[in-house]
Amino acid sequence: MTNDGWQDLKARFENHLSAEKNLAALTIRNYSTDLRPLTEFMEERSIDHHRELDRNMLRAYLAWLVDAGYAKSSIVRKLSVLRTFIGWLLREGVIEKDPLPTRGTMKRESRLPRFLSELEVEQLLEAPDTSSELGIRDRAILEILYAAGIRVSEAHNLNVSDVNLQTREMRVRGKGSKERAVLVGETGRQWLTRYLLDVRPRLSRSVNGVPLFLNRKGGRLTQRSIQRLVRKYASKAGLRADVHPHTLRHSFATHLLDGGAELRVVQELLGHASPAVTQIYTHVTRNKAREVYLSSHPRASRGS
Repeated sequence: MTNDGWQDLKARFENHLSAEKNLAALTIRNYSTDLRPLTEFMEERSIDHHRELDRNMLRAYLAWLVDAGYAKSSIVRKLSVLRTFIGWLLREGVIEKDPLPTRGTMKRESRLPRFLSELEVEQLLEAPDTSSELGIRDRAILEILYAAGIRVSEAHNLNVSDVNLQTREMRVRGKGSKERAVLVGETGRQWLTRYLLDVRPRLSRSVNGVPLFLNRKGGRLTQRSIQRLVRKYASKAGLRADVHPHTLRHSFATHLLDGGAELRVVQELLGHASPAVTQIYTHVTRNKAREVYLSSHPRASRGS
């Protein structure tokens, strides 16, 4: 479904809430706000139409909400609004089958976050052809996604004024428009500098342009475009097909904890509201520690 199609569907739903349900304008606005993350999730997974949503996908959506840092009460509310929306889609004939799992069975996926090894990250980062201007831009984007662990929406919203190359910091706007400072390593700073000095001025159609990452026409690079370039370079690097921007965010957190970073620090860098959300990454590192122990310790696999 195109963005125009989604906007039309959303407008029809809001009209239904107003004309048929007689809900207040503020309530309708809250419904719209609670459905917004679904659109972000669909964009990130390259889901083009609501007909593609099935039970497994919606379970993944709930897990995505948890990982994104939404509180349990917020997720419960979003689920309630989603049920109302799905019911309306069924009555309108937009979808033919209810994709929501049975009440009470929607649990967070037990799968741990998928992440790349440090070698796989290197292969991905080196995939762009940096002899071209767009290749330099893409390398800078990949470096930032991994170095700062930011969401694709946060990368999309970055402005030039948000970047401080001297202190290697960026100001990002996360969920609920909350701002936080993230750090960028020296390699990321170097590629950002090269992009800002050598590439962005050639792409920009305005001397005082605001967006950080531009497309070839000089406009702000869309979230979908960032998702596509991550998948393109993952394929070029010979990585698995399900690599997306959030995979780099998972890799960022996992590698920090593997390197000895404190959970609280990783929580702040990710912009998670609760340490419970970040806690899942400790399971990943514990699993890795167990594997290393069992394969390396002389008494791990035999009696003493």
